[in-house]
Formats: sequence, C-alpha cells, structure tokens
Amino acid sequence: MNEECPKHDPAIRTIAMPADTNPAGDIFGGWLMAQMDLAAGNMAARIARGRAATIAVEDIQFLRPVRVGDEVTLYADLESVGRTSMKINVVAWRRARDSDETEKVTEAGFTFVALDESGKSRPVPNISGRV
Repeated sequence: MNEECPKHDPAIRTIAMPADTNPAGDIFGGWLMAQMDLAAGNMAARIARGRAATIAVEDIQFLRPVRVGDEVTLYADLESVGRTSMKINVVAWRRARDSDETEKVTEAGFTFVALDESGKSRPVPNISGRV
C-alpha cells in the first residue's frame, strides 16, 4: 500500500487488547468501527458545540486485520457541513508494537446531526475559521 499516513494530529490513538478479539485472534471489526465512531463523534461535538449523534456510516471496508497489541491511530477530517449535519471521514491505521511501519486498515464516512437538549436536530453553528 503506497498511501501515506495523514500528517495532522490524530483524533484517537489506542492499543488493541485481547478482550477485543474474535475466535481467530483478530480484533473485531465492530471494535474498530466503535473507535472510528468515537473519533468522528469527538470532532462532531466540537463543531456542533454540543451534543451530536451518528445517523449514518458509509463505505466502510476492512482492508487489513488489526492484531492484539497493535497501536491503532484514527484520523478524522471534516468533509462538509449542512444546516444540521456534518460529514466526517475517518481513517484508521495500525502499527505493530515492535515496528515503525504503519498500514491503513479501514476508512469510512460518518454523518452526524447536531442535537438540542431535548434530542431534536438543531442548526450547526457557523464554523468558519474553527476547523
């Protein structure tokens, strides 16, 4: 894979642990997707200046397995902002504990909607100059 790891700060960096494995010893795709949702949700809350909820996940493909002990780094990038929604792309990379080499393991688009105190959608504040 010739793709390069993003140069900006990651949204999340974590270690894959044994409790997160399937019977084959690989990390569950659901665990990885949850980490991606956390990364996107962190960005969405900052942009929305409050509560935001995931309403869609698009085009997720698991490219490579993640193994126990791998460092998993997730990068989030804002793709677009609508009146009440935000589209955020998340890319996950792995690095084995004993290596400096990284490889992309998955990518997906997350759509979030900004919510008010009662859980109803609300406008996303103007973000010019913030992201």
